[in-house]
Amino acid sequence: MSGEKFAVLDGSSLFFRAFYALQLPPNARGVHTNAVHGFAMMLVKLLKELAPTQIVIAFDKSRTTFRTALYPEYKGTRDKTPEELIAQIPLLKELSATLGIPFLEMDDYEADDIIGTLATQAAEAGTETIVVTGDRDALQLIRTNLTVVLTKKGISDTRRYDTAAFEEEYGFAPIRLIDLKGLMGDSSDNIPGVPGVGPKTATKLLLQYESIENVLDHAAEVSGKKLSASLVEYRDQALLSKQLATIECNVPELRYEAEGFRMQPDRTALDAFCKEYELRTVGRAFSDYLSVSAPTVGVEQSLFGEETAAAAEANLEAAAFSAADLVSLRAAEEIAVSAVFSGTAPFVQIDVLALSYGAERRVLRADAPEFEEARAVLAERPIVLWNAKRYAQAGLSVGANIFDLELADYLLRPEENKRDLARAAFAHSADFPAVPEEAMQEQRAVHEALTATHLANLLRAALDGAGLMPLYREIELPLVPVLAAMEQTGIYVNRAALERELTAANARIEALVTEIHALAGTEFNISSPKQLGEILFERLGLAEGSKIKKTKTGYSTSAETLEELRDRHPIVDKVLTYRMWTKLRSTYLEGIGALIRPATGRVHTSFNQTVTATGRLSSSDPNLQNIPVRTEEGRAVRALFEPGAGYDALLSADYSQIELRILAHMSGDETMIDAFRTGQDIHARTASEVFGVPLAEVTGEQRRRAKAVNFGIVYGLSDYGLSRDLGISRKEAAGYIERYFERYHGVRTFLDKIIADAHANGYVTTLYGRRRDLPAINSRNFMQRSFAERMAMNTPIQGTAADLIKIAMIRAYDALRAAGVKSRILLQVHDELVLETVEAEIAQVTEILRAAMSGAAELAVPLAVDVHVGKNWAEAK
Repeated sequence: MSGEKFAVLDGSSLFFRAFYALQLPPNARGVHTNAVHGFAMMLVKLLKELAPTQIVIAFDKSRTTFRTALYPEYKGTRDKTPEELIAQIPLLKELSATLGIPFLEMDDYEADDIIGTLATQAAEAGTETIVVTGDRDALQLIRTNLTVVLTKKGISDTRRYDTAAFEEEYGFAPIRLIDLKGLMGDSSDNIPGVPGVGPKTATKLLLQYESIENVLDHAAEVSGKKLSASLVEYRDQALLSKQLATIECNVPELRYEAEGFRMQPDRTALDAFCKEYELRTVGRAFSDYLSVSAPTVGVEQSLFGEETAAAAEANLEAAAFSAADLVSLRAAEEIAVSAVFSGTAPFVQIDVLALSYGAERRVLRADAPEFEEARAVLAERPIVLWNAKRYAQAGLSVGANIFDLELADYLLRPEENKRDLARAAFAHSADFPAVPEEAMQEQRAVHEALTATHLANLLRAALDGAGLMPLYREIELPLVPVLAAMEQTGIYVNRAALERELTAANARIEALVTEIHALAGTEFNISSPKQLGEILFERLGLAEGSKIKKTKTGYSTSAETLEELRDRHPIVDKVLTYRMWTKLRSTYLEGIGALIRPATGRVHTSFNQTVTATGRLSSSDPNLQNIPVRTEEGRAVRALFEPGAGYDALLSADYSQIELRILAHMSGDETMIDAFRTGQDIHARTASEVFGVPLAEVTGEQRRRAKAVNFGIVYGLSDYGLSRDLGISRKEAAGYIERYFERYHGVRTFLDKIIADAHANGYVTTLYGRRRDLPAINSRNFMQRSFAERMAMNTPIQGTAADLIKIAMIRAYDALRAAGVKSRILLQVHDELVLETVEAEIAQVTEILRAAMSGAAELAVPLAVDVHVGKNWAEAK
């Protein structure tokens, strides 16, 4: 079976090590995922390094095995497995299923026995077999075609053992490891061995007598009266210990067949799994691995003419830049650029530039004397690159001369959740080969520059064909330097106040834990969905009279489920509060503290321009867009953000009801337009229309319900969703929606047309031409089709709002620079801009912001802007 390679993973050992090696807080839903995260990242590393053609994960099913039947105290001294680890085992099984990796566990046998049986069978069949484990017991399996990769520290530091490596360390053959364990025992497995015999003595005896049986047969000859007596007295115990330490390599009904162990990943299921459990890093790692390993293009192909990749590497030195090249660089019609970067955003620097222009390709290092002059040339000439913001962070001027392939790819494929040059090249033309993964950085940069040269014309044509070039030229590209400047500036965090809030949060969480345990009548792990489900639905009986059913994986304890149960028992509200506090603590109080840069005292969030399908920006490291706005806890977090040294206040400028104003404009509904033009409270006006009462007599409750209807309509909310949000019957909710559309005829006509056009075209657009494909819009599956229809209703509105705030940012940024003020933009959070300012500029900056934001578009209704100033973000909001 030449070329075959079988990786056999000791899932129990590696999962256990990952749990303790990676200390992470639970995710936003309170689910612990550290063991899954650690195991998954180790798995990606192994897949890359070992490149197996077959793989399996073996796992312990129970502590009760044939060994405990022989010796009940076997492994009896081990501590109880933490519940946080046990709760993650189903997640590991789910992950392995999405990856198409067999996950094996068997009654009466340990993972070691599954490993021993499959690995020895594979080795005997001539397959190169690698066992990966943290347990030295597996070293006994080493033989021809079978090696063991042993994790030495945590899960990242490993050593690979073959027969030679084992014998060099131990002095005898691998199979004799079981004799060693028989003599010295093993405290971790509670294997008794012979009292008084340690590793040195056991090794000495085996080197002399070769096997434990020979040692025991010659016990009387062994030097040392006490040792000799022990060997005689504990003979049976020594033989039992060897039996316990011996891996069973003939587990019944377990057979190695190569085809049964080939990895068959389900990319859709894997992406959904990582999204559900917030394993973004894991998702990216597997996406990168699977994309590189996918057999789509032969790596021997090259864009370097007829050269192979190896030849291209050899020619790289000849591509070095010289002063003479500046002349041809200035004359080039267009230059494709790729770079090798160092540093992390926003403090990035270019180490190497790869340039492709005309028939020339050159490598320019940052320490070369021509570097600065070449960078000045690039600021003047038309250039093509990937991710212009990163170049802007590294000091490259980003203007109209830039063609950013990433932005172009984003506008053409907004649903893509992982974006890089290789994926984009292959998506837009199957003629682009992949660069070899092992290529050195400079070679990869040259390859990417050449890829950029070929890809640019394809993407330009595609943008023109889809009517997206104005959106690219007038909004997305001009936004790049604005975002780069915001990221470099960052926002100041009061670290002392942060520590106080963290202490208070810890105390609040501890108090909640005590209250929840008291209400439950027992202690349990609140972050464990399994344990929480058992408490709520079995111990407290909250499932009775509800539609909640127990599944194979237990009861659902999602936020949606708990919201439905909030009125049934006070513990539910406490659990939801506990989750909110633990999320605030881990995501913001702990997360932000770790991201404060000592040199600036600020956090420098990354604004992601090419992530959301609707066109909205997102932020990460830290995510500052999901801090609760209206809760006391959220305000406490916002209060930590203050003006930095030399500034007096933070200023917040926020669009008022931007999406409803866009709906009024796009629908042309006269009633809604009239409400906004006359400055009426739109929610009160809607209440007046829906409930048939004079505007002056609208109650607070009626306004609240009308507000839910207003925003629900924008998001395609159903009568079921509205009934759940308002706590009313579906019939009553349906009546609200029906009366809403009776009064707002234009909105009904507009939404109906959007859905009809989406069915006909397969996509929807914003006012500015941003496009979102809806492949499920004509699906036969009702749920998929309905979801696509809701996206069709919402995307033009939400996407237009995203476009407007981007236009406002560009206008405000340019106006602030033109005014020569010190004030500067720090953050964009949905429809809000946050600036730091000085006292003397507040009035001037307020007018600049109002003009930039209200004048971002001419709609049928005015764009209202609320501006507030405060000593911190909470006060300014």
